Amino acid sequence: MKNKWKKIAICTLLISLMGGGSFLFADSFDEHVRVWFNGKELKDGGYLIDNKIYIPARDTDSAVTWDKKHGKVNIIKPNVHIFLFKGDTAFGNVNRGKLKFNVFSQIDTLTDDIHSVKVAIADPSGKVRDIQSQDIKDNKSDNFWFRTYDFTYDFNTIGKYSVGFYIKSSSDSEFVKVSEKVITVLK
Repeated sequence: MKNKWKKIAICTLLISLMGGGSFLFADSFDEHVRVWFNGKELKDGGYLIDNKIYIPARDTDSAVTWDKKHGKVNIIKPNVHIFLFKGDTAFGNVNRGKLKFNVFSQIDTLTDDIHSVKVAIADPSGKVRDIQSQDIKDNKSDNFWFRTYDFTYDFNTIGKYSVGFYIKSSSDSEFVKVSEKVITVLK
């Protein structure tokens, strides 16, 4: 019985060395490459295949869904412009301390229905705090505006804060950040 398993193991090793599955996978792409997207390196990188670079769809700062029934991937990436207002005055950089402000987002080229939107802020350490979210009803337009209520936030650390605009493609999906505006706290 022991010899039988030994023979099976040796045969398996020989078959794999003669061109088994691992060698076929290695020949299916030319090389793994590092990829930067909007100034940030994608964690999974990409693959060079027949002189084309392929990257994971989830790394495109888009809401990505898989429609198994129809065998397709749906990528939702609207064009989002984010404006920050203190009262009626737009701003970008601030000094340390508390600030009452609101976020105005202009969304266009949205060709797919979405369930909801959210605006959140991340401090320099990456800690995220939600500002406001809202379900989208009757999403029949390819463009709309979303303005948050006034929100008071303590910019207590010097550095870069990120105000993100998130979309949720369906009721059972997660929010995905599709755009951001950076606020720099100077002193």
